[in-house]
Amino acid sequence: MRYALSIYQPRTDAGRRFGGMVEDSTVADPKKYELVQDDTVKTRDGRTLFRIRALVAIGLSVAIGDLGGYVEGEKNLSQVYGNAWVYGDAWVYGDAQVYGNARVYGNAQVYGDAWVYGNAWVYGDAQVYGNARVYGDAWVYGNAWVYGDGACGWLSKVGSEQGTLTWCVAKDRTIWVNRGCFSGSLEAFTEAVETRHGDSRIAQEYRLLVQFIELRAAAAIEAMPTEELSA
Repeated sequence: MRYALSIYQPRTDAGRRFGGMVEDSTVADPKKYELVQDDTVKTRDGRTLFRIRALVAIGLSVAIGDLGGYVEGEKNLSQVYGNAWVYGDAWVYGDAQVYGNARVYGNAQVYGDAWVYGNAWVYGDAQVYGNARVYGDAWVYGNAWVYGDGACGWLSKVGSEQGTLTWCVAKDRTIWVNRGCFSGSLEAFTEAVETRHGDSRIAQEYRLLVQFIELRAAAAIEAMPTEELSA
């Protein structure tokens, strides 16, 4: 059974904007979640975040009454569009937005002007901030710190399974890759490709992708703010 929660709302100046969409706050459609007023945490800059509680079933993973992670307000997590959810001890605050079918969980944090949407997942100890955009089928995980569009990327329809390869720059300036059941450093990924695919066409395609990732990540690392390098 599918739970349909995506409801189109006409554009209005009275609503919250998520990406290119506006949620009309004057329409009395059921809300997806509520803020739990007596379960809060404080950010380092003094913001109060509230745990969320589901008011309706969301997809197949969240039941009515389930507790989620923490948000600063309804501006951070869509109340109408899609099945987006914040789980566990994850935080979303500032002007950050999570919508579509995106998931943020673990100890992950999304803040600043960052957007996470589509079918993207952000988890582990990952941080997405600044003006970063994480979307599509991207997975951001581990210790990755994505602070702009250049510090993370994904490539679709690659490999023998025509899947999605996601790469991110971690806070220690290493490059991490997720592809199918593989999750690890770019160096380890390269070794795994050699072991599994040898010198086949698939291996040659992966080698070209690795070169592209190295070039793109090098630019992101060079642009990384000094305070993040020493964090």
